[in-house]
Amino acid sequence: MNFIPSQVGSGLPPAASPPNVPSHGVKHEQLDEALQALAIPFELVVVQWRVTEYSDDGTHGLMLPYADPRAYSDRLNDVFTPAGWSRKYAVQASAPVQRSRRGPAAKILVTCEVTIACIGSNSGTGEEWSDKENALTAAEAQAFKRALSCFGLGRYLYDIDGEWVELGEHRLPTKIPKLPRWATPNGWLAGLRPKPKRNRHALVRANGHARNAGHTGPETNCDRQSLVAAIEATENKIGKRLYRGLLKNVVRVWSPQQIQETAALEKVLAQMQGAERGIARLEAAQARLAPEVVRRVISSLNAPPAKVEDLQTLHTLVVALEKEVDAQAQP
Repeated sequence: MNFIPSQVGSGLPPAASPPNVPSHGVKHEQLDEALQALAIPFELVVVQWRVTEYSDDGTHGLMLPYADPRAYSDRLNDVFTPAGWSRKYAVQASAPVQRSRRGPAAKILVTCEVTIACIGSNSGTGEEWSDKENALTAAEAQAFKRALSCFGLGRYLYDIDGEWVELGEHRLPTKIPKLPRWATPNGWLAGLRPKPKRNRHALVRANGHARNAGHTGPETNCDRQSLVAAIEATENKIGKRLYRGLLKNVVRVWSPQQIQETAALEKVLAQMQGAERGIARLEAAQARLAPEVVRRVISSLNAPPAKVEDLQTLHTLVVALEKEVDAQAQP
């Protein structure tokens, strides 16, 4: 599907438009069609998986899906043609600091601004330590994807919880998870959606365009507010005590609104989502055990679920209860 409005190939960013008036005379119906085309999940053949977290004993890893930057570029080319969008990068490096025995390393910070001629501009940041292999390439890719997520492209990937899988030799996963049906093109076009937990398009669709007029630094408000909302949505699922404990332990704050850096918000969100999965496993194990067995395990660990404040304690409790479940399943 091609969306080629007038003047889209001019190569110039659109002039500022009054609220609710799309730039270059693009009709709201056309704009909505373009944004919907961007939001459709990628084809399965371009989605890959990688391990992002490891269990304490190193036997399991959390796998999350991602797409190569070329998949993002291909979608932009399909919807707007290569002449209808552009990007530019700015690269900075911090002063080197001593990180490990390998010597000092600087933090590479990349800002990517993506302009879609018929819509507007958004920017995102990426960062990596200079002693990592392909550090600049990784930071550029991260910045590019974050900028495009504010237009809705690839945003659905943030709504996938991932899956813990067993790791084999060299810590490689023994299987590749499957995407939920809503995260496939066919499922999405059939109207399937993830459970509501993030406002994916509110800022993108603000005033009928996606121009980032409100960004106050290298990280966009779209990035930050989406992450803050996602973190806040976990409180009811994991309980206030664990929620507050993770905020305090990870970044020493009481509210995600106090966190300014996108990288820190992403780290907190990963912890919160890990806690969600842990609570789900805890409840599943408790449901399969007699109450007295559950009380005995909790008492032996001195870890009542209502007072758990960190992932390590939660993990220890879950593993102990699951061992009881496995023991009872033995003939």
